[in-house]
Amino acid sequence: MRTACGLSVAWVLLTLPALALELEAALSPAPEAFPMPERVPDTLKDDAHGKLVRDGLDILQRTRIRLPAHVGNRLSCTNCHLDLGRRAGAAPWVGVHAAYPQYRARTGGVDTLEDRVNDCFERSLNGRALPAGAPEMKAIVTAMAWLSEGVPVGRLVKGRGVPPLKPAEPPDANRGRRLYAQHCACCHAPNGQGVGEAPPLWGNASFNVGAGMARPWTAASFIRANMPLGQGGTLTPREAHDIAAWVLAQPRPDFPAKVKDWPQGGKPPDCPY
Repeated sequence: MRTACGLSVAWVLLTLPALALELEAALSPAPEAFPMPERVPDTLKDDAHGKLVRDGLDILQRTRIRLPAHVGNRLSCTNCHLDLGRRAGAAPWVGVHAAYPQYRARTGGVDTLEDRVNDCFERSLNGRALPAGAPEMKAIVTAMAWLSEGVPVGRLVKGRGVPPLKPAEPPDANRGRRLYAQHCACCHAPNGQGVGEAPPLWGNASFNVGAGMARPWTAASFIRANMPLGQGGTLTPREAHDIAAWVLAQPRPDFPAKVKDWPQGGKPPDCPY
């Protein structure tokens, strides 16, 4: 039997449930972000697992000291992932173990968490990837797994990444230079090389052009949410974009492998190359 439109009744009956499911999925709200669980290193047991987690956290906090052969600048992982990767809006690691493997447009493939960590070694730390099976990688991933305990696989964690901040108008690097001197130079030095433990923001001792922080929107988002340190949110969005424009206008190491990025398309509009 056929309908007035000439369609098979059987086909319609078979198709309707699938169409209904698709419509329900389209109309259903996205799952609410999972609340970020509190992770306290002092609660770790003094067993093999606890020691490995502590070692991983130590590597993440003192990366350039622990792995000098793999770090090519004066940065450590926690310079960007603040508070041992536990601070919302500062690229926290909480939940990251539950998010991998995942497809990433920049590589054009499905990356493991180990791939993502090595990506940071090569870009943000301007260094060399850890070899497969390295005990330091095992410690790092175990620490991230501990930070992610209780987070369901596939669920986004509240406060993940940095709050997106697109510019409402073209940034002004000259204005950013003045704002940098006012708000940033006391910690990062007028020449951007850092004071004490504050990281260098440009030059050979900083992240290279392939790092996520070399993207103006990402840098501005991080600055707005977290800087000056301990005073996140005090700068206006325009001020954050202007400071990012000034910082990223300064010289920094190249990343020759950048020519391989986004092989399937999807390059973000603020990509600097």
